[in-house]
Amino acid sequence: MALTAELVALCHRAEPDRGLPPYLTEVCDADYEHFAAELLKRREPGPLWLFAYGSLIWKPAFEALEHCRATAHGWHRAFTMHLPRWRGTPEQPGLMMVLEPGGCCTGVAYRLPDTDHHEQMVRLLKRESASREGLEIARWIAIDTPHGKAQALTFWAGIKGPLRVEKQDHARVAQILARACGHAGSGAEYLFHTVSKLEEHGIRDRNLWRLQHLVAEEIQRLHLTPPKS
Repeated sequence: MALTAELVALCHRAEPDRGLPPYLTEVCDADYEHFAAELLKRREPGPLWLFAYGSLIWKPAFEALEHCRATAHGWHRAFTMHLPRWRGTPEQPGLMMVLEPGGCCTGVAYRLPDTDHHEQMVRLLKRESASREGLEIARWIAIDTPHGKAQALTFWAGIKGPLRVEKQDHARVAQILARACGHAGSGAEYLFHTVSKLEEHGIRDRNLWRLQHLVAEEIQRLHLTPPKS
């Protein structure tokens, strides 16, 4: 990988958590309980699978009985989520990866324990979003696994409204990820861990692989290129 831990470290800076932006609706424990119950009502019988394509692969908030490579047809990764918090600020917003319609996405499917589904769902929802708008984007999708077809829960698939930005070319996304940092870390760190973990699972997303090269080049230009005299 061109993007290294040393380059990622150059992007870090301490930022305070300024809370949710005003256009998002904060949620309470009762909301998490409600959304968890509603999601479980819509699931099909059988094992509870979670489809991870980004940070849930390297920063999970759950225990799994097993995991395997899986493909979600009809979805692909894209940096189209506006991020003025977590890994960005209002002054320097970041971008987060979501699932956009079309194509296919290979990630990791995790089979969750067969008991306490409601509690597991609440924990996942709290990990993924602090806003009602985010909770509303959790959905069940179809995936292909070595066991056959399955239904899996995934997050941030088909987002709309103020959370979404239009697709931008790789060069522009790289510029943003190389600069954005929030209280939870930098955009470069997010990309680095995602690509590294996908590689460990034998998954190479050609768009992410290209993007990590561009982010590495942008960081070097920003932090390591001597200023012109």
